[in-house]
Amino acid sequence: MGRKRLQEPADGRPTVHTVAARAGVSIASASRVLNGVGGSPETIRKVREAAAEVGYVPNAIARSLQSQRTGLVALAVEDIGNPVYVEMMRAIEAVVASSGRQLLVHATGGRIDNETALLRRLANRYVDGMIVSPIRVTDDHLTALVDSPVPVVVVGQLGADAAVDNVRTDSRQGVALAVDHLVATGRRRIGFVNGPLDTVPGAARDAGFRAAVARHGIALDEELVEVGDFQYAAGRSATERLLARTDPDALVCANDLIAVGALHALLAAGRRVPQDVAVVGMDDTELARMMFPQLSSVSLGSAERGRRAAELLLQRIADATLPPRREQVPPSLTVRASSAATLPASRSAAPGSPPTTHPSSEGVTA
Repeated sequence: MGRKRLQEPADGRPTVHTVAARAGVSIASASRVLNGVGGSPETIRKVREAAAEVGYVPNAIARSLQSQRTGLVALAVEDIGNPVYVEMMRAIEAVVASSGRQLLVHATGGRIDNETALLRRLANRYVDGMIVSPIRVTDDHLTALVDSPVPVVVVGQLGADAAVDNVRTDSRQGVALAVDHLVATGRRRIGFVNGPLDTVPGAARDAGFRAAVARHGIALDEELVEVGDFQYAAGRSATERLLARTDPDALVCANDLIAVGALHALLAAGRRVPQDVAVVGMDDTELARMMFPQLSSVSLGSAERGRRAAELLLQRIADATLPPRREQVPPSLTVRASSAATLPASRSAAPGSPPTTHPSSEGVTA
């Protein structure tokens, strides 16, 4: 007796069978892709294109009843207004939506108690899994991550022994790319405007900056290092404090929000960018391309980290027995107008030389 052919719904809505037929793949392959479990790149492309063409919409209610899952995935970040998290969120949402799930976003303000409380509330299983990007990692974090009753993926640095899926980048290498570029353009009095040192990115970027200038044989002047927060206003204030006491020929900023604040502080102080002071940010967000001059910036692959984290999470939801995975996204530098010019010979100085006179405010382009 032949196998009974599965019927399309009476309302004519496309099903996974419709998508599989359109894509020219098996029903099992189409189902895996639509549920976010994965497949070969070619199969994923075919199935997603077919789903879009036929207007396939997963039946979330039926799926929830069958699987005892909510169809919801959570993302927890420090500040949902920060462009780096916006880019990450968009990439995560695209992957999550392709599996028929919805994304819930939480802003933690970087507070440890908020993040650990959120992780512990997962015991209520209001989501199928969570992606979290903490800027501080404590023992409480690690305990809550390991004890979570639902899968969690961390975007950011974790210890080597943390048994949690993790997607990271290398901030130290990213800062080194910025310093190497600035040294190549003749800069020697390179300042650094950082976020809080008690955060994972702040500590890593500070260490990376110090190692990079030392590698170039530059004696670090502590007057050229300033700490604030990862926000525009703090970045501007920190740059103003730095300019009040010393005269840099370049600034490395720990993120693009700080860099925008630095550009405005330099403009107000009568410095031309990049002629007098070159500026390089980090994260390479949309802000970098929106500024004038456009901002050189180190990409830490926020969208790519988000995409990989979402894929790891969906795989973990489908198979809880997988071993912990760790993936790394390498940084890259995009040079734009804010640091493209070579420092004029009259401004070049050997390490340790006295500061030069501040330029006039004429011709300011920052």
